[in-house]
Parts: sequence; structure tokens; C-alpha cells
Amino acid sequence: MKIDLRSDTVTKPTKGMLEAMVQAKVGDDVFNEDPTVNELESKIAHMFGKEQALFFPSGTMANQTAIKLHTNPGEQVICDKYAHIYNYESGGASFNSGVSCKLIDGVQGMFNAKQVFDAINPQDYYYSKTTLVELENTTNKGGGACWDFNEILKIKSVCQENKLGLHLDGARLWNALVAKNETAKQYGEVFDTISVCLSKGLGCPVGSLLVGDSKLMKDALRIRKVFGGNMRQVGYLAAAGLYALEHHIERLADDHKKAKEIGKVLAKLPIVKTVEPVETNIVIFELNNDVDEKSFMQKMTSKDIHIISMGGGKLRMVTHLDYTDTMHEKVIQTLKNLTL
Repeated sequence: MKIDLRSDTVTKPTKGMLEAMVQAKVGDDVFNEDPTVNELESKIAHMFGKEQALFFPSGTMANQTAIKLHTNPGEQVICDKYAHIYNYESGGASFNSGVSCKLIDGVQGMFNAKQVFDAINPQDYYYSKTTLVELENTTNKGGGACWDFNEILKIKSVCQENKLGLHLDGARLWNALVAKNETAKQYGEVFDTISVCLSKGLGCPVGSLLVGDSKLMKDALRIRKVFGGNMRQVGYLAAAGLYALEHHIERLADDHKKAKEIGKVLAKLPIVKTVEPVETNIVIFELNNDVDEKSFMQKMTSKDIHIISMGGGKLRMVTHLDYTDTMHEKVIQTLKNLTL
């Protein structure tokens, strides 16, 4: 029994999701004639209280499109040092949009409004112009941490006072909404653009969406085309998204519960140095300095339990739709009995 805790992207479509995909009505989305894509985009836009949503093959492409919508070459984006757009999108911000990133030294991938204000460049011509602030919720490298919504509101005020755009990388926003009992509309009222992923916590095979108001989103379709992201009968994938929105959001609480239980076990192990606070479905931990990371990983793999290294000594486990109660019990017992 292979237990894959590397990411929540490893899930396979459920039987119900596959049935919805097979039965989907499709058309040519490049001509705006795929009814299932149109339905998904309309539904997501309505959920966030935005005028427009656009379907993308990946969250990276959705984020990169948002950056290009908000900026011009030579400008600067403020984000956390752990931000996905900086660490895990292959330098796309500089390659695609010609912008640099001003990195904030936050806590678990989160920062405060004063840090944003202090990071804004002066107006002098020899500085790059700050035009966009980017947040990530939940934070991936920060261990699935959820932002304090009140702090987000304060950051929004700084952005408004300084005429900066505000984008949310909401790849795992669904997890934050469940964990914090918040709503999509709350976020739609604050952020100019939001990307949301269907292929992580919601268990779809592929797909993300970017939402925003029409004035800002008017070039999104053209940019998606430039990035090679236009698709044809993509309603089969959009149908998976519609199914997931109806059936897979509330169950995220179960993933969170399992992750917290793993975190508690890890915290008691003498070989573990630290465990990041667990709020959602991500567990990030570090081993003691005298413990060989490679040996630990090999020991887990020998039990057919697969996890991932985040670099810098950080290891990650992610619970998800395909991680069953039986698998969970095996992981817990394996950790408790682990010897190196």
C-alpha cells in the first residue's frame, strides 16, 4: 500500500468526479463555446463577488497572468521570501513580466501592513516602481498557515493609500476558508485578483482559475494565449471542478484533522527538532542536526511512505483526498516506532 504524502496534487479523480467529466457538455473554449467552462467560470466569479473568472491549466500560469496584468517591465512586486511566485515558478515573474520581487522576511510566509509600507520603494527615478503586493493563503512553505483576515484588511489599506495592486495566490485558499470559517466573498471584496486551484485540496486532475473585475481582467485572455494556455474542449476538466466545488470543500476538515495528528506525533519524536504549527493539511518539520535526513527519508520509503524535502532542512507531509484512515493509522504507527 503506497502512501503518498508528497503533495495534495497526487490525488486521482473520484468515481463521481469521473462520471461528471464523462457526461460534460463541451465546445470550443477558444471560441467561448464550451458551456461547462462557462458555467465553472461564472460560478467561481459569483462565489468571490467578482465580474470575471478565467480557467487556466495551472496555478502558476494564473499567477503569472495576474502579475502581468498588474505590472509593467522594470517594476517591483512585494511578496514574502517563502512566496510560491518567487520560489517555485521558475523565475517567471522576471521572465514573463520583467519585474523584480522585494522580499519580506515574514513569519511562516506571512507579514504585516507595516512591513508592506516599509518595503515600498521611494518615488525617485532610480528605484524600481512598486506596483503590486502579493499574498499567499494558505502558505505552502510556511506550513499551510492561514492569514489573519484583519491583517489582510490593514495591508489593503496600505495598498489603496499607495495605489498598489493586491493579488492573492489562493492555491490552497479552500483550506483556509474551511479552517477559519471564512467566505470567498470576503476575499473577493479585498483582493484585486485571486488565483484558486482545483487540483490540490479539491482533488481535480488539473486546473486553476483567476478572478477579478472586468476592467482589470480585460487582457487576461490575451495573456493566457501568449503563455500558450488556450484550450479547446476543456469542459471535461471544468466538469471536475464543478463536481469538486459541490462535494470536496467541506471534507477538507478531515485532511486538517489528520495533519494535526501527524504534527503531534512528530513533535514527540526525539529525532525531530521543530514542527511548524499545523493549521490545515501541510506538516513541515525539521530533524535534529545530528539526524541524517537521507536516512530518515529512506526509512520512510522502505515502509512505502513517501514525503518530500523542501530544502533548507525542511521536510513536508501533505494530507489529501486519497489519504485514507487506514493509511493514516500506518503513518502514525510507523512514526511512533521509528528508529534510526
